[in-house]
Amino acid sequence: MDKMNETIREAEESLLHTYNRFPVVFDHGEGVRLYDTEGKEYLDFCAGIAVHALGYGNREYEEALTAQLKKLTHTSNYYYNEPAVRAAKALLRITGLSKVFFTNSGAEAVEGAIKAARKYAYLKDQKTDHEIIAMEHSFHGRTMGALSVTGNSAYQEPFLPMIGNIRFAAFNDLNSVKALVNDRTCAIILETVQGEGGIVPATKEFLSGVRELCDEKGLLLILDEIQCGMGRSGEMFAYELYGVRPDIVTVAKGIGSGIPVGAFVLSEEVAEHSLKAGDHGTTYGGNPFAACAVETVISQFEKLNLTERVKETGKYLGERLSELVKEYDFIREARGVGLMWGLEFVKEKPVSEVCKRSLENGLVLVSAARNTLRFLPPLIVTKQDIDEMIEKLRRSL
Repeated sequence: MDKMNETIREAEESLLHTYNRFPVVFDHGEGVRLYDTEGKEYLDFCAGIAVHALGYGNREYEEALTAQLKKLTHTSNYYYNEPAVRAAKALLRITGLSKVFFTNSGAEAVEGAIKAARKYAYLKDQKTDHEIIAMEHSFHGRTMGALSVTGNSAYQEPFLPMIGNIRFAAFNDLNSVKALVNDRTCAIILETVQGEGGIVPATKEFLSGVRELCDEKGLLLILDEIQCGMGRSGEMFAYELYGVRPDIVTVAKGIGSGIPVGAFVLSEEVAEHSLKAGDHGTTYGGNPFAACAVETVISQFEKLNLTERVKETGKYLGERLSELVKEYDFIREARGVGLMWGLEFVKEKPVSEVCKRSLENGLVLVSAARNTLRFLPPLIVTKQDIDEMIEKLRRSL
């Protein structure tokens, strides 16, 4: 424990304190388990906030990245590289869209999507006063553009002013969206399943209605699938559950399964009539190493048939969490889809304390808004792992 405490002390001396971290230093992982520097084992139902889709220690993933590391990690986008081409083709195949721009993070993907939407509108009428409709209680990232479409004033207030012409509607309230549409509106952005906002899936009526509204008014639909995408819903992308396809989708987290990489993916129409050479760029985006991760992750998804596994284990997770709602009067509701679930607690029972107690009991969980406990395990989790989680959580409660 002395070594762990020393690492924590040095971190607090060296790192900018923008995170209230839990007092643990993780050292390595295997499957769905993490181990700290003292050797203690933890069942991981956070997955690095929905990142480690393949869990820890996937052999083919590690071998592919090791081989690429020995060949080439970066060249810049002045030149082509084969892994980026293969990764892009794989991503287009699973999204059903037309062109990819690789980024280093989800926030950067949202930034690019905003720029693409505004350029698309600008090319139509040469005006620069277009508006974007975003959702209350949404979360899209911490950079200035992504923060501007994040529907949480507490995140925004110290950094005002945000970028302009963003208006906020109520999530799952189609009439509130329609009330904001005017002749300057160019796009609507939303998470198919709100993550940081408390694990709230869009209703079928709402998402289908927004898609129809966009078609009717000539607006772009931007879906943020950074947290809910890449198999977490039981489909490769959550919008497939609704029979809806976006004009732009943002992805990250699980697509690299641990390597920092994101992307925004555009329909043929938007790709043809938006960003051109010189409009957008990135030094590291689409580098051979990150692209190798994307290509390998998608290959492993298909080889392991992960979406079908998620359908089965996700249903079971929902059932087990629903048992807790009946069992404890301080739990309001269980909601979610696939392997993305939340338990909402009454205000008198702070989830931060539950997270702390869970960690002590060898279970890694994180919270979200609405006093909600989040469950985001690696997609390789089993029913036995879920049973073990419930037992540890009961002990913590």
